[in-house]
Order: sequence, then structure tokens, then C-alpha cells
Amino acid sequence: MAVFVLDKHGKPLMPCSEKRARLLLERGRARVHRLMPFAIRLIDRCLNDSEVPPLRLKLDPGSKETGVAIVREATFGADGARRAYVLSLAEIIHRGRQISEALTARRSMRRARRGRKTRYRAARFDNRRRPEGWLAPSLRHRVVTTEAWVRRFIKLAPITALSLELVRFDMQAMENPEISGVEYQQGTLLGYEVKEYLLAKFGRTCSYCDAADRPLETEHIVAKACGGSNRVSNLTLACRPCNEKKGKLPLEVFLRKDPARAKRILARAKAPLRDAAAVNATRLALLDALKSFGLPVETGSGGQTKYNHRRLEIPKSHALDAACVGQVHSVLDWQRPVLRIQCTGRGSYQRTRLSANGFPRGYLMRSKRAFGFQTGDMVKAIVPTGKKAGTYVGRVAIRATGFFNIQTAAGAVQGMHCKVIQRGDGYGYQLVVQTAKESENRGDASRRALSLPGLKAEVSRAN
Repeated sequence: MAVFVLDKHGKPLMPCSEKRARLLLERGRARVHRLMPFAIRLIDRCLNDSEVPPLRLKLDPGSKETGVAIVREATFGADGARRAYVLSLAEIIHRGRQISEALTARRSMRRARRGRKTRYRAARFDNRRRPEGWLAPSLRHRVVTTEAWVRRFIKLAPITALSLELVRFDMQAMENPEISGVEYQQGTLLGYEVKEYLLAKFGRTCSYCDAADRPLETEHIVAKACGGSNRVSNLTLACRPCNEKKGKLPLEVFLRKDPARAKRILARAKAPLRDAAAVNATRLALLDALKSFGLPVETGSGGQTKYNHRRLEIPKSHALDAACVGQVHSVLDWQRPVLRIQCTGRGSYQRTRLSANGFPRGYLMRSKRAFGFQTGDMVKAIVPTGKKAGTYVGRVAIRATGFFNIQTAAGAVQGMHCKVIQRGDGYGYQLVVQTAKESENRGDASRRALSLPGLKAEVSRAN
């Protein structure tokens, strides 16, 4: 994983390797600037624009996760084909669902309180006007969080251009001005948009046998030979054996021994894709937010992204999808660890925990700080005795007793000798590595925890 580098005035330089960063720290030429994402600051060098190559930040926005890739681009050939060298990968895990549920709970408690105490007040649920471009808080959170991390990465790396997965269809009119009608969807990306929609809706598994370790095909629930259409509500996913076995049989006949599965397939086929609707609702707002940075913004379609990572035989994950966004001929050095950034928030004003029926079941401390620590701080904890004796680095959850919970990659431990190494910023971090073989089998990136080499030594040096 590349390490971000700043000069002595805080200006971003070209990221370096872990080995070079370790040497700079050992020789006293640099100091730890930030732990996550890991960045060092040189103490004997200033920025020289001629020495810093431009980088591009690519985004693959999603409803639950947003992939981020920082790449260095090089052009070759007479046609100027792009070759992208991946430097850093990250995935931002949003908490839109938690925000929606918290607002629902707050609304129900407010209405109950008004019904008990101020029944005489006139209703005023519709006396507020929404401004133009308003988004629900759970959707606005996705835009604001992505914008904040783009701003943070710009401060850590010399990023001069942005790429965003935005439009749905290939802009073939630029190549063929006379194209019209259905021909817009009959180019090199034919079928990729619909297939990606079905993969997301049916969880990348066969609808008939739940197989996930084999290629999946688009299947007509009502066969075309029986009058079925090509509408998305009549499409599902099936492996080759199930597709051939079903043929033109009606779904109820083919699954007569499993009517519950047939009912589930029909219900899922007609259900709207909530995550896709969330992405469509925020994509233009995110584009406007990226344009505010004053950098050139390239947009690409979801079908184009899938076409690229299939053509380049790159595993499926949000971070690697981000590396394949836009016009790219080849992607190199993509076998890198991924920094998973979990949106945790900065706590809650509510100091009472409620049961399912709305009755108090516990009370939190009035103060959010205890012994100089706050929940969310990244600490170095020492457990002197017991089965878990040792030194740990992780996210702390405070207690009034002073025995804090430390969440590490290996699990939770309790420690009382703690030292802050990075103040909480509303995010939790985990560095993971992707396994290409397993990700191809499961249709998603297999992940295991990975500790940054030399992290303990660098943390000790930072303290």
C-alpha cells in the first residue's frame, strides 16, 4: 500500500512505498503525520511542482459503499490509450440506513410527546418548504461524506483530475451522429447495464439453485417462446444447467416441488431496486459537489466500468470498480490492500437507551469524555495481565470506570493503560487485502484483516 507523503509545509508529494517510508522514519527525515490513512511529513524538503506527477482520483458511488482509487495515468500509442497504475484503494461504508432509522425513531418519540403534553397545539407538519435540490438526510449523507473524503485525499496526494461513474448508457452518438432509437444500446456495452442491474438485484446467485461459483446467464421467467418480453421485470439470473433445464417451461411447472422459491423469484423480480434508486437520486448532486473543487471531472457509465473489469479480468469489488471507471486501456498494480472507512458518526445527543416498546432501559454518561478519551479515538492500549496480555492498537469505546473496550482487527479487548495516537473523526478504519481467486468464485472481494508492516514501530515513534 502506498504511503502518502507531505513536504515540511504540508504540501502533497508523490506517494511512496512502505519500505521507503520506513527508511525515512528511521533516519529521522520524516515524521508520522496521520495514522489512517497513513501519511508522513518530511522535515527537510519543500514541494517542487516539476517533481510531482499528476494523479487521478476515481469514484464508484454506491448506496451502501463507495469505492475510491487513486491512480497514476500514462498514455501510450498513437491513439493516446490510458494506462492506469493503482497507488491506493479505499472503500467508504455509508450509514444511510442508520440515519433513516434514527430519524424515524426521533419522529415517533416527538409525536408521542406532543400527543401527551401539547395536544392543543395546531398541526404544523406541512409548514416547511424544501429548497431546490433538497435530498433526504440519508441520501445527503452519501454526498457529503464522499465530498469530504475527496477533499481529504486532495490534501494528501497531488490529485489533478477526478473520474466518476455517472451516466447509464454509452454515448455512441459521439462516434456515430446518425445513430437513433434502440441502436443506442447495441454497441460494445450491449447487455452490460441490464446484467449489472440483475446481478445487484439477485445477489449474484442462480435463482433456481443458489449457485454462486459459476457464470450466470440472463434468464426469462416467462420464456420468449411463450410470449415473454425482455422487460427487466421478466428477467432473472440462472446458471447454464438450470437455464437449459428450464427451457420454455412455465416457472410454476419447473419449480412445482419448490413453490416457495417460485413465489420468491416472482416477488423479487417485480420489486424495485432501492439501492439503485438511491444512487440515481444522488449522482447529479455528487457531480456538482465534485465540480466545486475546480478540477476536471470525467464521467463514465456503469456498463463501461463492468466492461473494463471483465475485459481486464479484475475481481469484483467497489474499490477495483473505481479503478476501472472511465476510459482506461489497462490497469496495473491493482493487487493492493484496501482501506475500509466505516462511517460511525460522532456520537448521539440522546443519553437514554430505549427498549423495543419505548421504555428506558439504560442511561449513558452525561459527558462524552472520560479520563481525556472519547469513543472513536484510536489508541495504543496495554493489557498487563490475563489471557490477552499485550499491546493493542484500535478504536476505543469509553467507560466511566476507566476500563475501556478496544476494538482491534482480531476482536475486542479491555484495557486501562491507553494512549491516544489519533483523535476520533467520525470514522472507523480497517486495512484489508483482497484474494483474487476467491473473489472470482464468490462474485465479490474476499477480505482478511491485514496489519500495516511496521505499524507498531511507527506508532511508537509517533508517540
